[in-house]
Amino acid sequence: MIKREIYLEYLRKLKDQNLIKVIIGIRRSGKSTLLDLFRDELKLQGVKDKQIQSYNFEDPELNYDLDWRKIYEKIIAKIVADDQNYIFLDEVQTIPKFEKLVDGLFIKKNIDVYITGSNAFLLSGELATLLTGRYITIHILPFSFAEYRQSFLDEQNEDRLFAEYLNASSFPEAVTLSQRDKNLSMKYISDVYDTILKRDIYTRYQIRNKVNFERVLKFICDNIGSPVSANAIAAELNRGKKTDEAKITHNVIVRWLSYLAECYLIYPVSRYNIKGKKLLTTNDKYYIVDLSLRSLLLGRKSDEDLGHRLENIVYLELLRRYNVGQIYVGKKDDKEVDFIVQLPNTERLYIQVAYSVKDSKTLTRELEPLRKIRDNNPKMLLTTDLGSNIYYGIKQINVVDWLLETK
Repeated sequence: MIKREIYLEYLRKLKDQNLIKVIIGIRRSGKSTLLDLFRDELKLQGVKDKQIQSYNFEDPELNYDLDWRKIYEKIIAKIVADDQNYIFLDEVQTIPKFEKLVDGLFIKKNIDVYITGSNAFLLSGELATLLTGRYITIHILPFSFAEYRQSFLDEQNEDRLFAEYLNASSFPEAVTLSQRDKNLSMKYISDVYDTILKRDIYTRYQIRNKVNFERVLKFICDNIGSPVSANAIAAELNRGKKTDEAKITHNVIVRWLSYLAECYLIYPVSRYNIKGKKLLTTNDKYYIVDLSLRSLLLGRKSDEDLGHRLENIVYLELLRRYNVGQIYVGKKDDKEVDFIVQLPNTERLYIQVAYSVKDSKTLTRELEPLRKIRDNNPKMLLTTDLGSNIYYGIKQINVVDWLLETK
C-alpha cells in the first residue's frame, strides 16, 4: 500500500485540533484508504480500538438506518468518557441532514471528527453555514508521479515511467490493475466514470439530456489548457440544429460545468490580469482530474497532445502542493503565463510549461511572457528536456525532477 505522505502529514498536524477535518475528492481517489492509514498510525501511538469509531455510509452490508439522530445516539453510546475519541464518517453526505450529526459530534470536547465526501455538495448549503470557521479541508487527488513511481519499483528508468504516467490512469486501484492487465485498468476507469455520472450527477441533478451533457465534458477534455467560454460550448452543441429545434443555452452550460466541477471531474482555473492586478471573469481554463478519462472519452493516441497532457499534470501537482484557490492563469498584455501560484507569504510563483524547448524559437516564445513580468518573484519553465538552465533569471527545470523533489 502506498502511503499518501502529503495527506498524512496534514492529518498529523491537525490531529486533536479543534477543527472538523473534511477530506474531499473524486470517487476512488483514496479517501477511505487515507483514513485507514491514519487510524493505523493512531493505534501505533497508543490509541485504543475502543477510542476509534469508523462508519462508511456507502457500505450496504452495514444496513444503516440513515437517520442522523439514531447514528448520533449510536456513536455517543460508545464514547470513552475519560479519553480522546476519534470519529471517522466516510461519505457522510449520504445521510439526510448530515450537518446536524457532524455539528453534534464536534461540540463534544473529547471527540475529534474526520469526514469524507466525493462531491462539493458536502461543503455547500447548511454545513458551510453551520460550521463556518470550524472545519478545514484536505483535497485528495489520484496518485502524484512520486506516488506512481512507488508502485513500479522494478522500473529504474524514471523518464520511461513518466512517459507511461502521461497516458495511464493514476487512480490507486487502476494503477494496481495495470500491473496485471492494462485492459482491466481501463475497464475500471470506465466503470468509475459511469458511477460518477449516474450517482453524483444524473440522479442528484436530474439530468435529462445525457448525450449533450457528455458532449460538454468531451469538449472540455478536447480543450485542456485553452480558454473556454460557455457561449463557445453552447455554439458547438447547437451547430447544425434547425431553427425550430430547442437550443442549449449559455445558462445550461454554466450549470453543467458547475456539476462536473462539484464532483471533481474537472477543475476550472480563473485567469488573472497581472498588469491590472485583478481576476478576469470570463474564459476560464479547465483541467481534468485524471488523464485516462480524457483518453477514454476522446480515444486519443498516446503520442498526441503531449503538451496539454503535461500542463494538466503540472496543474494537478500544484493543486496537491498548494490550494485550488491560490492557482491562476496569468495574462500580461497579449501574452499568457500558464500558472501563477499565490504563496502564503504574499510572494508569487510564475510557471510556464512546455513539452520541449530544444527549438530556439519555441524557447523564445515560452520565455517571453515570463520576461514581461517585472517583479522579482521566482519564475520557472518546466519541460521534459534533460538538465537545467537559467535564462534572464528564469529557471528551466526538468519536469520529472520537479515532480519528484521532496521539498
